Amino acid sequence: MSEIPGDLKFLKSHEWARVEGDGKVTVGISDHAQGLLGDLVYVELPNVGDRVEAGNASAVVESVKAASDVYSPVSGTVLEVNSALADKPETINEDAYGDGWLFVVQADEPDQLNEMLDPDAYAELLEEDDH
Repeated sequence: MSEIPGDLKFLKSHEWARVEGDGKVTVGISDHAQGLLGDLVYVELPNVGDRVEAGNASAVVESVKAASDVYSPVSGTVLEVNSALADKPETINEDAYGDGWLFVVQADEPDQLNEMLDPDAYAELLEEDDH
């Protein structure tokens, strides 16, 4: 399994959030999640300007095996989406924590991130899942 970057926070449903400053939060799915899904063939992203709510489905990633909702870790307004994924959804498989990001949210309440798992807690969760 790849290293879990230390600057990320995680939901138990395997989304990650990276605080960019100014209340901006980049969202993606974990390397573990893309590994479970297998080769991604389609990504449905929110639109710039959309409102997303913490804990609500905000995007969909689809693999040859299954379609999975992606939940937003914070409430806010979508500032940016990774439109390159439309042509290359496999980028998430190749670089889940880098070029495979999904969308950027202007968070209404950045404190919502405090409820997420830190990298160590997420790693423990994955270990528990393996047993």
